[in-house]
Amino acid sequence: MGSLGKMLLMMGIVLLLIGGILIIGERFGLGKLPGDIFIQKGNFTFFFPIVSTLIISLLLTLILNILKR
Repeated sequence: MGSLGKMLLMMGIVLLLIGGILIIGERFGLGKLPGDIFIQKGNFTFFFPIVSTLIISLLLTLILNILKR
């Protein structure tokens, strides 16, 4: 049971970091960067944040590598 508790704790910390990055990133325009796909036609809207996803992935990789050491 101890390893399950540690795993749940780490998942919670990761979710907390992701939430923090998204909140802070929104202030700096994350989700509205050049390269993010936004198509709106009539009552259909399609949004795919390619560049924002790459930046979030890079930041999480750096943070997790620092925490892993």
